[in-house]
Amino acid sequence: MTTTPAPRRSMHPLVKFALEMGPLVVFFVANGKAGIYAATGAFMVATFVALALMWILARKIAVMPLVSAAVVLVFGTLTLWLQDDHFIKMKPTIVNGLFAVALLGGLAFGRPLMTYVLGDVFQLKAEGWRRLTIRWGVFFLVMAVLNEVVWRSVSTDAWVAFKTFGYLPLTFIFALAQAPLLTRYAEEPKAAEQNAEHAADGTLAE
Repeated sequence: MTTTPAPRRSMHPLVKFALEMGPLVVFFVANGKAGIYAATGAFMVATFVALALMWILARKIAVMPLVSAAVVLVFGTLTLWLQDDHFIKMKPTIVNGLFAVALLGGLAFGRPLMTYVLGDVFQLKAEGWRRLTIRWGVFFLVMAVLNEVVWRSVSTDAWVAFKTFGYLPLTFIFALAQAPLLTRYAEEPKAAEQNAEHAADGTLAE
């Protein structure tokens, strides 16, 4: 007796955006009302609530939110334990740096890791995945450097405002700017099906 696999769940893009933006809004509001340390604690709680909701709604959590949450846990704990807000300010630098190293380092071994991030959404030719991986790797590197410049140059309140209202919009704009590349290197449906069949045949042969 065969069982039909359960259909994959997916989140509406607006819901996904709200879950990603929610912890940042909590961070911003809590910082304005109670300061950076209370905001850090609230941010940690909100981040893990958002992860739980992602799991409930989609039955999966993407790699990037998981890595970000892990760094939030470590650097948020250090911030509260040592009462030093430098740690939470460095968190975006660490997260973006890790993503940049993973993406650009993966290319050095011939593995464009963006296929694992967006492979369920887009079907691209190999050159398209390579170029997209380079672009996102460089973007994350730039964002890591930008965070370092901002938090070392402005007040804590100004940095919190940048983190809340600057980071996601910049990421969103950059993602939209990749549309021409996605269109140029989109794989034809038949080619994508043939590649999938060849991959399946290879797996069976093994």
